[in-house]
Amino acid sequence: MPVPTSSVPTDAAPPLPADDPAIFEMDLRGLRQHWAARAALPAISAETMTGADRRAQSLGVPGGRLMEHAGTAVAAAVKALATDLGRWGTGPIVILCGPGNNGGDGYVAARRLALAGASVVVAVVAADSRPTGQDAAKNWDRVARDEGIVKVQASVARDVTMFGLGIDKAAVVVDALLGTGVRGALREPIREAVEVIGRARTAGVPIVAIDTPTAVDLSSGEPSDPAVVADLTVTFHRPKTGLLTRRGARYAGKVLVAPIGIPAEADRG
Repeated sequence: MPVPTSSVPTDAAPPLPADDPAIFEMDLRGLRQHWAARAALPAISAETMTGADRRAQSLGVPGGRLMEHAGTAVAAAVKALATDLGRWGTGPIVILCGPGNNGGDGYVAARRLALAGASVVVAVVAADSRPTGQDAAKNWDRVARDEGIVKVQASVARDVTMFGLGIDKAAVVVDALLGTGVRGALREPIREAVEVIGRARTAGVPIVAIDTPTAVDLSSGEPSDPAVVADLTVTFHRPKTGLLTRRGARYAGKVLVAPIGIPAEADRG
């Protein structure tokens, strides 16, 4: 029997990103409205977010599923930004991926963007071509098998410098280098990758950061030198204290807060 319209809840949470193909048809304003309930939550620190992520997995939420939602949200945001700026289809989406889970989110975003019709170039900025983390490694393997995605290994600073010579041709550059684990000065080749992203931005290429701009502390907002300056940062689950500080906000640009499926019982912030 059909359910009366009046009995259908109007405040139900939207589907999680990997289960919500409609997000790839939204502009940035639409995505912001779609995920407004996330952005309205109290901000948390990087440490609190790490704890929520671990508790979610201990409650049976697979880490790979959290990563799938995160990377899909990033892909939808990249497409929305590129479309809003008239840059979708004007050049490749270039994603610079570090060795950890931030890079894993980037691999998911690469796959989802390719499925959406983008030309995608992934630069693996790490000594090893395959991540050591289980979830990031699985997502790298999926990208490695995708013949439609261009892959480049940049294991030393000189490789990154050479890769960056054509960075001004990108439609959008995605910073998937480092997330919450930055302490002290950046090491090569990550440091040179941050410099390349800076040169892209100077050339007018919009920059999207995953979770936080590389080298900007999610808890305090304090940057290392150099640090990525983003036009848009896609962070997850709840707003982050560091991105709301005056200094952090200057590096983050606009901020979207996307759901990734962390249950309420895992959230003790």
